[in-house]
Amino acid sequence: MITAVIIAVVVIAAAAVLFVGLRRARGGGRGLKHRFGPEYDHTVARHDGDVRAAEQELRERVRLHGSVKAEPLPPGARERYAAQWAGVQEQFVESPQQAVVEADALLARLARDRGFPDGERFDEQVAALSVHHAHSVHGYRKVHTATRGQAGTEEMREAMVEARRLFEALVAEHTVDSNRHGRQSTADRGHAPWALPRRHAKGSGTS
Repeated sequence: MITAVIIAVVVIAAAAVLFVGLRRARGGGRGLKHRFGPEYDHTVARHDGDVRAAEQELRERVRLHGSVKAEPLPPGARERYAAQWAGVQEQFVESPQQAVVEADALLARLARDRGFPDGERFDEQVAALSVHHAHSVHGYRKVHTATRGQAGTEEMREAMVEARRLFEALVAEHTVDSNRHGRQSTADRGHAPWALPRRHAKGSGTS
């Protein structure tokens, strides 16, 4: 009788532990999906649908980069960056490829100046940015991919348009964690000074 009671207690305790573990795992998955948004789906796709591996990677990103604090830009840097970005967009008309190369380098410098890992380690920098700007980091990734010279003009234009959202978040005087606020910037709502032409580059085609 005593042995049966002990076995029953052990079984009940094990079931309780398993139940709590499953609830935490499910809750953790929902939390990661809410926090990372489109970056969550991107990571799952990169792991060929392996949700467990993707979530493990995202948790590791949070562990490594969750404590990153945005550094203030030096005096005048905000204006310089805004002028440089405007110049890159103007350059896109004549040379889309060179424009995305310069936009990629500009975003890397800006992220570094805001306290994120150096852009020479692109994967690490994007991983850190994704923890704090998961809803806008994809444009930076697309611009970086476009620097390889295999994208058409329209694809590069779309990359630039998406990347400006991260640019605006990083250049803002008070950087806000864009994971908490899925709001579009004024540029994403069609603010005219940020508009890019669809196709005026000489000798360029779309893919």
